[in-house]
Amino acid sequence: MRTFRSSASRLLLAGAAPFALLAGSAMAQTAPAAQDAPNVAADENQADIVVVGTAGAGTRRQDAAFAVTSLSSDAIARAAPNSTADLLRTIPGVSAESSGGQNGANIFVRGYPSGGDAQFVTFQLGGVPFFPPSTLSFLENSQLIRLDETVDRVEAVRGGTGSLFSNGQPGLTVNVQQREGGQTLKGFAKLSYTDYDEIRGDAWISGPISEDTTFMVGGYYAQGNGIRDPQFRAEKGGQITANIRHDFDGRGSLLIYGRYLNDHGQWLLPIPVNQDGSKISQYANFDHGTGALAGRDVRVTTNNAGRTVDLADGRGAKLGNLGLSFDYELVDGLSIRERASYMWGTANTIGLVPTDAPMSAAAMATTLGGAGSTVGSLTYASGGGAAAAGTQVMRAGIWDVRKRIDAFVNDMALEFKTGGNTLTGGFYLANYTTRDNWALGNDVLLTAEPNARRLNLTLGDGRIATRDGFTSGASFLVNGRYEGRDIAFYAVDELQITDKLRVDGGVRWQRHEVVGDVATSGAAFDQDGSAATLYDRTVQLGGASRIDYNASRWSWTAGANYDFTSQIGVFARYSRGNSFPQFDNLREGLTIISKVDTYEGGLKVSTPMLNLYATLFHNKFDGLATTQIINGVPNESVGGAKATGVELEGVIRPFAGFSIAAAGTYLDGTYRGFFSGNGTIDNTGNRVQRQPKWMWRVTPSYELTVGDFRPSIFATLQYTGDRFSDPENAQLLPNYYQLDAGVSVDVNQRLKLAVTGNNLTDELGLTEGNPRIIGSQGAGTILARPILGRSFRFSAAYSF
Repeated sequence: MRTFRSSASRLLLAGAAPFALLAGSAMAQTAPAAQDAPNVAADENQADIVVVGTAGAGTRRQDAAFAVTSLSSDAIARAAPNSTADLLRTIPGVSAESSGGQNGANIFVRGYPSGGDAQFVTFQLGGVPFFPPSTLSFLENSQLIRLDETVDRVEAVRGGTGSLFSNGQPGLTVNVQQREGGQTLKGFAKLSYTDYDEIRGDAWISGPISEDTTFMVGGYYAQGNGIRDPQFRAEKGGQITANIRHDFDGRGSLLIYGRYLNDHGQWLLPIPVNQDGSKISQYANFDHGTGALAGRDVRVTTNNAGRTVDLADGRGAKLGNLGLSFDYELVDGLSIRERASYMWGTANTIGLVPTDAPMSAAAMATTLGGAGSTVGSLTYASGGGAAAAGTQVMRAGIWDVRKRIDAFVNDMALEFKTGGNTLTGGFYLANYTTRDNWALGNDVLLTAEPNARRLNLTLGDGRIATRDGFTSGASFLVNGRYEGRDIAFYAVDELQITDKLRVDGGVRWQRHEVVGDVATSGAAFDQDGSAATLYDRTVQLGGASRIDYNASRWSWTAGANYDFTSQIGVFARYSRGNSFPQFDNLREGLTIISKVDTYEGGLKVSTPMLNLYATLFHNKFDGLATTQIINGVPNESVGGAKATGVELEGVIRPFAGFSIAAAGTYLDGTYRGFFSGNGTIDNTGNRVQRQPKWMWRVTPSYELTVGDFRPSIFATLQYTGDRFSDPENAQLLPNYYQLDAGVSVDVNQRLKLAVTGNNLTDELGLTEGNPRIIGSQGAGTILARPILGRSFRFSAAYSF
């Protein structure tokens, strides 16, 4: 296998500061009272610097000519996200489905067509892509990073300049900025507990090492069964982060950091629900918000290949990460910036994946044995007792996906300033690998109930349909080794023409190379050769194939920003971005390069009483290539889409202590020249899957002082419009509302108590249908994935 040698440099993604911003965080500004208004403007000037979407040291949100949201640590706490991906619900233009648990999110951006996961979303730590491929099968970026109290803020840029910097992501780039130490010793500890018995501890400490050197170290540990309780410890793990910063007499600084994550949780998948048109209701006693198909009886199984699988291993990551950030002014007007990161570890997925909706045992006998087959006996695999004749049953696959990954990223830039002109040139290098071992399928026969039990079925003619509950062996296998390398050069020039007018433009050239050896499923066969046993039908690996791919593309952008006053401005931008095929596409022979043209313009208003950011955008997307595994066979979807939309974000502070933050998106996204089902289904004109036309959220909050206490009350009402789970628009996901709320009390300067509630009305809202079929599931009982049910988190925090 050909290997790539990494060169030594890397250019930062932070800011040569082009461009003035569009969607600054309304959420980040819910706390300040009107009486503190003068300080709000000061904070805007000093602390509200974004790094994402810029070429060097960062820029103020109000001075960025692209759509960006910045969420402070307080805003993150108030949002009370159930996962890293869940926080992205607060960002206009982004549709994030966190119903899959801590891991395995589906995230969609601005009408970009996608089959799932987070194909056009990149996560960064300190301005460096954490894992350069935004999505591989069973691995999206949010799986590799956790939010805890060591996070200072989260920034997210949509479209705009993203196609120039970092890994050239034209969709959504999310940057997680770490908390750092200062010249005062500080510390923080928080203990939280949920009504579903999760306990979690967070802590950090920071301070000086010397006059020029500071440190921070912290992290979290948590464990519990999860909201959907599978009767075993499904959620467990933690993270530790540490950094040291040294300043060079005002000319620059060096930040060195390390991070270790070892955390996993249950991979939550569709469950049975009832659907009658747009009306959704609970199936039998399967609670829509807390019910889990997994249970003690199915936790540990040994499949037909002899491999023992434990569902408690779930989906997550065990990773180490080392990185640095170096900034230095070489001479007046000339600075160098270097960002580097190395990450290594595993990101495995073990899950119970439903195959079909509940049915009678008699119907299952026909499904497994063919027309005319009847039930001879139906017994529990554990204990052997007979199951009732009216038992509803279903199948689910025990999917086992193992990934060993690593990535080295280096981004280096030189910035030259003279007069009103800032010129930045950079070099980006990423080298990354994955070792994949998959075994999909391995269906088991279960009772169609929460915490299901395995069943054994013998047909009326004596044929044995199951072994220890298993109705089949593997249906799709992968054994692959992949290595990718990206090399890019970029240049950005920003010119301040007048005090009010600033223009910028930039280009990026990127070369993408992939080599690999991969074997996938070969012929199906009967393990024992006997027609009397139906459970041992399986597939075997075929011969290995070689991947050797390379391609290069140019990306570019041009924008202008005009400030009417220091508080009101407008911007306009055009950008062209590209997304290269990654390992899984190339495994299936899909070499199409996605091309995205984005036109956008925005208004931004930033005053002590009001912040408002509005963006109008239009995308033209060509070249989506993705696969959907149906009955063990990959089905290709290829084509394009177009989208027009409006994003709004803002906060108003009408009087002291009270604020109302709001964000909303209107999106008209449709397919064009888009074919699914291996080219047999033309979806042109259909709505882009899983992305609603309307999304909005409103967050009022009120903070007051009562004696020595400072209580704060906040709530969020969110609306998600109707969507379709599939590109064929045959699986409707009806609209729903979600209400969250919380109360926090500063008992004194050191102690804070808080309680937050999610989905207080216990709404049944669907985020996914059945992605493993093509077409409608019909009326009645279907498979779908609802949002998580009502839950509460209680916490006590102490700081010094």
